[in-house]
Amino acid sequence: MATQTKNMARLLDIMARLRGPHGCPWDREQTHQSIRHNLIEECYEALDALDAGKTAEFKDELGDLLLQIVFHAQMASESRRFDFEAVAKSIGDKLVRRHPHVFGTKRARNSAEVLSQWEAIKKSEKKARSIVHLEDLPRHLPALLKADKVQRKVARVGFDWKRVEDVLRKVEEELRELKGALASGNRRQFEEELGDLLFAVVNLARFENLQAEELLNRTIAKFARRFQEIEKAVQASGRQLEDCTLEELDALWESAKHRRRARRR
Repeated sequence: MATQTKNMARLLDIMARLRGPHGCPWDREQTHQSIRHNLIEECYEALDALDAGKTAEFKDELGDLLLQIVFHAQMASESRRFDFEAVAKSIGDKLVRRHPHVFGTKRARNSAEVLSQWEAIKKSEKKARSIVHLEDLPRHLPALLKADKVQRKVARVGFDWKRVEDVLRKVEEELRELKGALASGNRRQFEEELGDLLFAVVNLARFENLQAEELLNRTIAKFARRFQEIEKAVQASGRQLEDCTLEELDALWESAKHRRRARRR
């Protein structure tokens, strides 16, 4: 614990010096808005390292993410709004408050009861507001993640499907409505129905305890790998992609797909 406290204190001191009168000109020029994008970027870089199983890189990326928290806290302390200690105290208090089954006398037999209890406590904390469950959605959360978050929140209060077959029927229903909108030529309706279909597909993934964001990222990576094989094959023949017909590219795509399937067997 002493080493942890020492390293955290050192980090806070480094950040204060960087922002100080004799610190780094670049660091001193930054504002909450100028570095806001770094919060998202560092989070995604940490996830990339985690998914790749690169332990050392994951550690470093978590450090970069922590730096963003320290940076924002330092700027806030300079205007006497809050500091890092207040940030740490706030989340510590929240964790204790929302885990009465650990730090109090409540009981929770499984994770479902934990989540239900968490939502109830959260609701009581915000009882002065008229809307609770869907009022605090992060604006900058990627759409697939946001849809998943919405669906999980309402599912915790009982607004959910009973069987996966029902969710699949909803996907099929939205697809039929999308086809109808396309046939009608109504562009606005088509856009709305396409959004509804995406939302229903996310719901199907969520119902099966999968993350649509992760599934789509896997598919994107798979597509990229196959397309790179097409590029290599075309370049090996001394041509460019633009020189090929669509039929030729489709044939190369199918060949790349079958090769990868054969490797997995």
